[in-house]
Amino acid sequence: MKPLIVRDKHQLALRLGAGSYGEVYQGHHLETGQEVALKLEYNQVSPSQLNNEVEIYKELDGGIGIPRVYWYGSDCEFRVMAFELLGPSLEDLFNYCGRRFSLKTVLLLADQLISRFQYIHSKGYIHRDVKPDNLVMGVGIQGNTVYTTDIGLAKEIEDLSRHTYSVVGTLRYASINAHLGKEQSPRDDMESLGYVLLYFLKGSLPWQGLRSNSEDREKIILEMKRQAEKRDLFKGVPAEFKKYFELIRLDNNKTLDYRRLQRLLRSLFYRKHFQYDNVFDWTRLRFLEEQEVERKTLELGQSIPETE
Repeated sequence: MKPLIVRDKHQLALRLGAGSYGEVYQGHHLETGQEVALKLEYNQVSPSQLNNEVEIYKELDGGIGIPRVYWYGSDCEFRVMAFELLGPSLEDLFNYCGRRFSLKTVLLLADQLISRFQYIHSKGYIHRDVKPDNLVMGVGIQGNTVYTTDIGLAKEIEDLSRHTYSVVGTLRYASINAHLGKEQSPRDDMESLGYVLLYFLKGSLPWQGLRSNSEDREKIILEMKRQAEKRDLFKGVPAEFKKYFELIRLDNNKTLDYRRLQRLLRSLFYRKHFQYDNVFDWTRLRFLEEQEVERKTLELGQSIPETE
């Protein structure tokens, strides 16, 4: 399946945004008209993160919340991946909802995302760049499903003592091991997910907005994460979120217990008498906005005098 590949990328109808590398646009299949997302990377980029992303998507194919890849190849100066067109990212929706999610929405997302990363890890990969921009809602009948995207930084799980690196991923959500340059493991993805959940609940993280050079900022953030409790990371949120971090930081020789993490947060969900109805904060907000539009339209119609 080769989609519409436009010779001049600026002719594409809609620029969807930028990933951690490459630009993402909307296109369509020339024969069927199917809408797709197109991710572009210059051919001269080496090594190719886009090629890595395509290979990993193939390994993860069929999993819930994993985008389908329709075609991959080259066109002019670009490598191009055509894949499933998705909806807004959780960062977009976070902004739409006034930069704060309710506890119910955070727990609904957490339940899906723990399963999503358990699946990725079970296939032998770690994501290494878990952040709200890379967590995207589906569209249509998949509109309530969270997808994990932008996995060009993902890699196979390896011996934890093998390598050292500079920080891989996004500094705000990076695990302590990532700051230290250690080989990452599934626990590091789950730690990053924990920071994302707290970000959604609290509206920001204590280390946001630091004014210092990049090297000093990295050191300060690492120390703040190490002293999370003193830095009020868990202030104002249910105790289960602190317990979540305690569980993922247990002895690395023990298997990460995803079910226990889910049970921990599900117990909080039921204790608050929430319903698994897939009504997220943005669902309710859009409904209220649509009602307001209908009300104004009705009032406008009633105010127009009838003509004889």
